[in-house]
Amino acid sequence: MSDSLRIPDWLKTNGSKLHAARHLSKILEEEVPNSICQEARCPNRSECFAKGVLTFMILGTICTRACAFCSVAHGKPLPPDPHEAETLIRSIKKLNLKFVVLTSPNRDDLPDNGSGHYARVVSAIKEALPDVKVEILIPDFKGNKAHLAIAMASKPDVVNHNLETVPELYRSIRKGSLYQRSLDVLATMKQINPLSLTKTGLMVGLGETVDQLKRTFADIQAVGVDILTLGQYLKPDKTSADVQKYYHPDEFDVLKQLALDGGIRHVFSGPFVRSSFLAESVFDDVLRKVA
Repeated sequence: MSDSLRIPDWLKTNGSKLHAARHLSKILEEEVPNSICQEARCPNRSECFAKGVLTFMILGTICTRACAFCSVAHGKPLPPDPHEAETLIRSIKKLNLKFVVLTSPNRDDLPDNGSGHYARVVSAIKEALPDVKVEILIPDFKGNKAHLAIAMASKPDVVNHNLETVPELYRSIRKGSLYQRSLDVLATMKQINPLSLTKTGLMVGLGETVDQLKRTFADIQAVGVDILTLGQYLKPDKTSADVQKYYHPDEFDVLKQLALDGGIRHVFSGPFVRSSFLAESVFDDVLRKVA
């Protein structure tokens, strides 16, 4: 049934954005480190690339889990690159970025799940480029609070961990992950640093119901998350989960209002919104609202 769904007009990309995507893609392939935009074949990358924005992928391009919504390769990863921070700093300077998002595959193979590498990279960026803001989009570190504290000790400007979907779909969509564990990670972020700006993201179109989303909004509010992003799931390749529904932009407005009514302070909702989508604009907008 879902294979016959046609991509609606509001999700089609115009020519200028495609040109910008091709231009930045060429730079990425030739001179810039891995980006989740490329590795996950993000369908929204033309929108971000048109504005010169991308999300760097640290700790390699091989994930130890195999989520049904993601096209990042699954397998045995290589050891972390000890020179990754220096490479990133050169790229940040080259692209003249003022806001950097760092993410990674799950690294269940590492003793600290990669948290120490996050801390080293963020600390190096902040030391070399003190005016650059850094957001980290982290895996669950297997729920280990000590490892989360290590990653947060480098004082990123935003700490982000995605719930991705409603708990009822975890078994089929997020194999190897646990809803309650991810929710606990979000809660622990605030316990470690109550002043930290925390964030999570949900994709819609995977088969969830509005009632399931409302219950998930309540869970997100209960653990004190500052920012919620809501976006349309777009199938990245043939082996990934099928789209069950394309939400109209008006429906995203309704979902945003439901989340706000549920007590979440900052909600960004729309077909092209992703957790790291135009993260600098989201960050600046939040700061304006709290100023």
